[in-house]
Amino acid sequence: MNPSFDEQFQGLLEKYCELITGSNDPEMIEKIKIWSIYNHIHKSMPALTSHWNQSHPDSKADIRKLFEEVRDLNQKLTNKSNSYKF
Repeated sequence: MNPSFDEQFQGLLEKYCELITGSNDPEMIEKIKIWSIYNHIHKSMPALTSHWNQSHPDSKADIRKLFEEVRDLNQKLTNKSNSYKF
C-alpha cells in the first residue's frame, strides 16, 4: 500500500481510538482494531460469528471482556465530558 495512506489511516485509527476510549496507546489501538472488526463481522454476517463463538468458547469470553472494556471506557469518557457541561 501507499506509505502516505498507511500513515494517514493510522492517524485516523489513533483518533478514533482516543475518541472511543480516551486512550490511543498501541495496546488500546490493537484492542480497538479487534473490537471494530469483530463488530463489523457480527453485524454483516451474524451466522459466522455465531459459528465462531460456538467453535471457540474461550475466545468468545475474551471478545466479551473486550466489548465490556471498550463500553466501560467509553461510558467513563462520556460521563466525564458530560459532567463539565453547563
